[in-house]
Amino acid sequence: MPLPRINALWSRFRQPLPKPAARWSRLFALGVLVGVLGGLAAAAFEWSLHHATLFLIGRVTHLGSPEVLRFDWRVLVLPAVGGMISGLLVKWFCPQSARGHGTDALIRAFHHHQGVLPLRGPAVKAVANVAVLSCGGSTGPEGPNAALGASIGSAVGVVFRLAPRERRAMLIAGCAAAVGAIFRCPLGGALFATSVLYQEEEFESDAIVPSFVASVLGYSVFMTLWGGLGQPEYLIRGADQLAFGSIQDLLAYAALGPLCGLGAILFTRTLRLVEDTIMPRVRLPLWITPAVGGLATGTIACVFPQVMDGRYAFIQGAVDGMTKTDVSAGAWAGLLALIIVFKCLATATTVGSGGSGGALGPSVFLGGVIGAFLGAMIDAIDPGMMGSSSGLRPALVAVGMGGVLAATMRTPLASIVMVTEMTGGFGLIVPLMLVCVSAYVIGRKWGLSREQVRTSVQSPAHAGDAIVRLLESWRVDEIMDRVWPETISPGATLREIVSRLTPGTRPVFAVAEGGELLGLISTTDIQRIMNEPALAEAIIAADMMTRRLVTVQADDDVYSSLDAFRRSDHDVLPVLTAPPERRWIGMLSRRRVLEAVRDHMAGVQRLMFREHAGLRTMEEDARLEQLGLGIAPARRDLVQRLTVPSDAVGRSLRETDFRRAHGAQVIAIEQPDGSLQCPPNLDAPLEADQRLLVVTADGGVRRDSEKG
Repeated sequence: MPLPRINALWSRFRQPLPKPAARWSRLFALGVLVGVLGGLAAAAFEWSLHHATLFLIGRVTHLGSPEVLRFDWRVLVLPAVGGMISGLLVKWFCPQSARGHGTDALIRAFHHHQGVLPLRGPAVKAVANVAVLSCGGSTGPEGPNAALGASIGSAVGVVFRLAPRERRAMLIAGCAAAVGAIFRCPLGGALFATSVLYQEEEFESDAIVPSFVASVLGYSVFMTLWGGLGQPEYLIRGADQLAFGSIQDLLAYAALGPLCGLGAILFTRTLRLVEDTIMPRVRLPLWITPAVGGLATGTIACVFPQVMDGRYAFIQGAVDGMTKTDVSAGAWAGLLALIIVFKCLATATTVGSGGSGGALGPSVFLGGVIGAFLGAMIDAIDPGMMGSSSGLRPALVAVGMGGVLAATMRTPLASIVMVTEMTGGFGLIVPLMLVCVSAYVIGRKWGLSREQVRTSVQSPAHAGDAIVRLLESWRVDEIMDRVWPETISPGATLREIVSRLTPGTRPVFAVAEGGELLGLISTTDIQRIMNEPALAEAIIAADMMTRRLVTVQADDDVYSSLDAFRRSDHDVLPVLTAPPERRWIGMLSRRRVLEAVRDHMAGVQRLMFREHAGLRTMEEDARLEQLGLGIAPARRDLVQRLTVPSDAVGRSLRETDFRRAHGAQVIAIEQPDGSLQCPPNLDAPLEADQRLLVVTADGGVRRDSEKG
């Protein structure tokens, strides 16, 4: 290859990427970093929890057993010890994070703190969560782990000095990496992280790319360290062989959805009862209340040890077909119903008292037990439907896991994908769709998170999104001024410059020679020189111009140029071609940007009123308000809309002498189609279906016209 061509290719390679491509490349690269760090954190968390559980509660009881009523003083005391450790850790290291479960912290940081979630709080609460879970507390590891991953993403955003919008994307990417790793569901983790912010099923589009990248990396790092990469590794084993086998099974799934929705409501209301009603009345230090809650959990666990299961051992047993062999199917169903109720209560006493933990895991557990309960009920009513060859019983357990999760976290689509990946049950997607959506519809009003907003419209993070998206869609060269009339030579005298000033304007002069921009001169620069009479006669444009300029490129988006305006001392920005040429081709002014936005919004308003007939009344009120501001700014209430008096129908305003007859001045006539005739035609006959916009001094015109 010839040397000149190699040099040309090398020069092209060294050129910076266009800003949109650079932004996405930056988000992609940082998503990789966040994913790796999130995967490492999740692996460390999992390792700590695994060994601590084996050393503590794992030595005391087998949580996957169906046995009940087994009193053990260690079962009673251990959750209180875990709660005490959690309370002390939070008190010593992050007292401001004493309340709330994991996902609330990251959702609050996204909506209200510009994506800033300090690493200290989630890290301490993750350690505290290990203490709570390993001692038998009724909570889950996923929420604190999600908050830890989110705080890592936020920290990356802070270190690299990202703008709030990109920092929020990193926050969500960290959550995706953590959830994708701990639940073994990379796609579900990304969907969950981008949708858990809102009550309605809506996704955070800005965070989708980094979230997918981070979730892939987080899952890969996690599974590599745990030796499961390259082979199927499901959170719940045995469900990968299950499938939707018969159309009559839809009846069971149709019942399971509402049951999961009701179970989610029970769970949320129980947690709120403890958090909002009971705990405010407990006059104890915040670091002691988790121990009291742990003691309550231990008391429940002495009767139903299954409530301490934070590792899904009992759910695994239910999928494997575990039942209590010495009781009937109906009695087993009753026992499962009690486990559901007391699991809600135990989680409420653990988390609601201030113990560190999340609600994701308990939601999955409850859904699985509700599925097992329905299977036992069907077996009691129609044993033939649950024959030995039927896969419906374990399928109900797996599908139920997604139902309660969809309702409590308000993430139906993410829940479908998460449970599919957690279990490998790709044959259960159809019933998962039915159950997750129906449970979500029933239980979404009582979701667990207090920090979710209904849609992105209510989020402070998306204030002004319509304008931002609009400005991002415009290129600078689409609205810039290609010919700048205030262009002068570097040798222009002050007298020549002043002669070009128009009264009432504040132009910015471009100093150019041979098509090359040398600098800018503002009216402030001119005034400063004119205050020095000795300099005024001798100085020329080259002496007073600003040489170091903030510039934009023609292919930049207009939104990014607003930051350049903020850094500049002038109301205009020189527009240059891309490197290496960097030739001056025009000017972008603040005024031109504002005019373009106004023109666009006026067009949008016209389309809005045309498409939505119900909004036309708002348009009419807005026009009435505008008329009032123009005529009587201090008393806008003096402008009224009246029907045409009966004695004026068929006659013109001039004929009726309306002002004298009714004590009001007609300023406009509103036609039946909503259009305004302003000023009114004084000689046109009035019609009964018209309305008159009038100004009156005493408000009596309405009574007069109604009498007429």
